Amino acid sequence: MMTRIEKRFGALKEKKQKGFIAYITAGDPSLGATEDFVLRLEDVGVDVVELGIPFSDPLADGRVNQESAARALAAGTTPAGILEMVARIRERSELPLMGYTYMNLVHARGTERFIRDAASAGLDGLLLLDLPAEEAGPYAKSLIQHKLNYIALVTPTTPDERIAMISKNASGFVYCVSREGVTGAQDKLSPAALKLVRRTQRRTQLPVALGFGIGTPEHARTAAEVADAVVVGSAIVRRHFESPHTPEGRQDAARWVSTLVKAVKGVS
Repeated sequence: MMTRIEKRFGALKEKKQKGFIAYITAGDPSLGATEDFVLRLEDVGVDVVELGIPFSDPLADGRVNQESAARALAAGTTPAGILEMVARIRERSELPLMGYTYMNLVHARGTERFIRDAASAGLDGLLLLDLPAEEAGPYAKSLIQHKLNYIALVTPTTPDERIAMISKNASGFVYCVSREGVTGAQDKLSPAALKLVRRTQRRTQLPVALGFGIGTPEHARTAAEVADAVVVGSAIVRRHFESPHTPEGRQDAARWVSTLVKAVKGVS
């Protein structure tokens, strides 16, 4: 039984289209606003939404996403609340949804319970930022048993043999990080990022996405020329935060995201 993520990538392959994955922090400024924004992102053509589950020490995140997580936590956002929101979205949408979080939150809730509840709510996969590849096997197995994808990360400094090892546990897609360090928009896309995508594609049959630091249509278009999907996070988080926290403001932010989606979809 395929996840919604796998089905979406299958459909994209049939249409010879590239995918667009949008990251947003769940609960910033509120879970109600997040729920509304997710549906608006679907309307403008986003293929997968990556929901950041806020954590107090987000080591892989840059300033924009750290501040977003802090605002979400201050607003009272919890993993349980996020899963309740996902369940509400599922009443209205089959848009692929994945969670982005840290192992502390998984262990605090109990690994099996966290994974079971995520699947029951309607998530399709998890990206566990600080899970070492050497310890990923049991978690990946549990995710598969609950019909969730385990989204694995590789970086420009990951050796080829390690890319192959990481990819063996992955499902759904493999996420290539465009640079060393944390999330955050950058001035240009590193040639090493595009090289990483090609190296990864040679070592897995899964779709390969490129993210971290992509924040303009030009960046997105360049990434889509090589990768199977493009992930945009901090730029969307910033745009959403700076827009009025009203339905109209969220629609304006979604319209801006549509310029990135169109840049990716324009690449054959």
